[in-house]
Amino acid sequence: MKYQIKSRSRSSFWQRPIALLLGVAICACMLVLAACEPVPEPNQSTIGNANRLKTVLSRGKLVCGVSGELPGFSFVNKEGKYSGLDVDVCRAIAAALFDDPEAVQFRNLNAKERFTALQSGEIDILSRNTTWTLGRDTTSRLAFMPVVFYDGQGVMVRKDSNIKAIADLKGADICAQTGTTTEQNLADQMRKLNLEYKPVVYEDVNATFAAYQSGRCVAITADRSALVVRRTRLGDPENHVVLDSVFSKEPLAPAVSDGDSKWADIVQWIIYAAIEAEDLDISKANLTSQLASKNAEVRRFLGSDGSLGKDMGIANDFTARVIKHVGNYAEIYDRNLGKDSSFKLPRGQNELWKNGGLMYSPPFR
Repeated sequence: MKYQIKSRSRSSFWQRPIALLLGVAICACMLVLAACEPVPEPNQSTIGNANRLKTVLSRGKLVCGVSGELPGFSFVNKEGKYSGLDVDVCRAIAAALFDDPEAVQFRNLNAKERFTALQSGEIDILSRNTTWTLGRDTTSRLAFMPVVFYDGQGVMVRKDSNIKAIADLKGADICAQTGTTTEQNLADQMRKLNLEYKPVVYEDVNATFAAYQSGRCVAITADRSALVVRRTRLGDPENHVVLDSVFSKEPLAPAVSDGDSKWADIVQWIIYAAIEAEDLDISKANLTSQLASKNAEVRRFLGSDGSLGKDMGIANDFTARVIKHVGNYAEIYDRNLGKDSSFKLPRGQNELWKNGGLMYSPPFR
């Protein structure tokens, strides 16, 4: 029996080994390229901040970044104690976590250094009359919390300057604090109106207002709330007026560092607790009676029923702690800026939603 061996052409003989070699070479190149591909740097805000709650609890106090220079928001009063709306936000968080509103270490930060302090983990929260913007939310890696004060930028001038409107500031020296949205907003507004002016900027808010007081500039621009409260500290407050013009949106909100959603959730719901407490008509004065309420919504909110706080990893009665020690949003506002303060600043947009304002809390469910 004869066996026939079929002969192959030269091309078919070499075709399979060459294809195999090419495949190996391609795979090797891909591995080399993959090895050389630059590895994205980890988000630095996440490093060391992935469990901020644990850090705060183990430390036994909250480290809060504030201005310390703005009456009504954050400053040291005559008794040597920090006071203001931004300060009370920090005290509310301490109350919720430790049942002690004094378990806070305040750190004064100027506009230039505030974000770095937060990103580096030096502070747990920034509560410093800071405007929530897209750039700060993304590029600066901040996680903004609920707005605690809706504001807008304005201009203050001397009454005897005869300046009645922004258009009257053509060619004027205008004081502003650098490193804030104020500086850019002013430039945008003057460009829009085709008005030349001379910006006089300072890093420190005190230096900015001191320059205005001394006559270095004929006008000063800042958030209208800041102008109203700082006017009271000028030597002759009655000779200064805040113009009616408002040329920006300034939603002022606390912020935490990106990368820790649990900490962000806890902080934002503590702030919402003060707003919701006002909405439910629960205050320091009636808290005891409200704790005995049979209303299902009130009982759930105060932690008498359900497990809202426990599910977040904090005390189930965290809302009751906030109200007991700090009060609801109306009490915080009135004490620092409103009817019970020396400023008597109308709430305006900072009224509850049902009273025509913008203050609104999602449901506690």
